[in-house]
Amino acid sequence: MKKAMTLTYETGGNLYLNVTNHCPCACVFCIRKNDDGAYGSDPLWLEHEPSMQEMQDALARRDLSSYPEIVFCGYGEPTMRLNFICELADYIRKVCPTAVLRINTNGLTELYSPDADGTAAKRVAHAFDKVSISLNGGDSAVYNRVTNPRGMPDNAYDTMLSFAKTCKAEGTETIFTVVDVITPDEVAAAQKKADELGIPLHVRAYIA
Repeated sequence: MKKAMTLTYETGGNLYLNVTNHCPCACVFCIRKNDDGAYGSDPLWLEHEPSMQEMQDALARRDLSSYPEIVFCGYGEPTMRLNFICELADYIRKVCPTAVLRINTNGLTELYSPDADGTAAKRVAHAFDKVSISLNGGDSAVYNRVTNPRGMPDNAYDTMLSFAKTCKAEGTETIFTVVDVITPDEVAAAQKKADELGIPLHVRAYIA
């Protein structure tokens, strides 16, 4: 495991922000199992959790207005630092008002965030223009097998769905994702669940 302080990296024309390595899940498709970086980036294992000043310094070296999206998604679950990412999102909007902010999340923040009182989802929805949520399956059995939410209560799947409903209700562009490590029938079940909630589903290819 190579450690560095890679706080920003480019993928697909977008700028990605690496704010934490902590994650409560161990998804079977997690890219961290296969490499120290993502899509050719420098190592994303952090020497320490970055401070706000470190993130601001890293962003200052980028032309933020040149990216279609700025994505909070590194080698961890960004909402584990909920207060931090909301503050950082606010900072980015101040220095680059045209920025489009997206977060890739497991949608479980209500189970571990400092606002685990029903308001965390609304905070995320208000801080970001787009929210991409790992649906990972059409029912809790498949979800738990694929996501492996460690130390979580049995309602992790329902919590994630509730998070998605809140984001959508708040008017934030919301999408679900699954990775094609599940069977075609399980993808179809995930699509049915997404359709029930009126949220688009994106099927991602597994990258070994």
